[in-house]
Amino acid sequence: MTTATEQSAQVQAKGIVVTEKAIAKIRAALAKEGISPEQGGLRLGVQGGGCSGLSYNIRFDTQPRERDRIFEYGDVRVFVDPKSFIYLHGMTLDYQETLMQQGFVFVNPQATKSCGCGTSFSA
Repeated sequence: MTTATEQSAQVQAKGIVVTEKAIAKIRAALAKEGISPEQGGLRLGVQGGGCSGLSYNIRFDTQPRERDRIFEYGDVRVFVDPKSFIYLHGMTLDYQETLMQQGFVFVNPQATKSCGCGTSFSA
């Protein structure tokens, strides 16, 4: 279990924190998609749209792009393009399972407002 102080240090060192639960789900999903961790990874991004102005974009990619920031968490890699990193720096990607829903959760300290579903925000 990571303490808040350790997590804060990880954010400063890496720019983005991915929880152990999220790492396990990413690893399993990459395997299901047939993408090897050595080549591919999870791509996080931000695009215009959504009810709050910006929305999170998450998908699998077979390789990083030339200008991507690459974050490594053991054998799991996360790719973020430079423009999206402006909005995602300092965030935590988690995975939650409840009776009502399951999926990745973005905890973004830069978001000044977000929608009820948690997939749209403004900074």
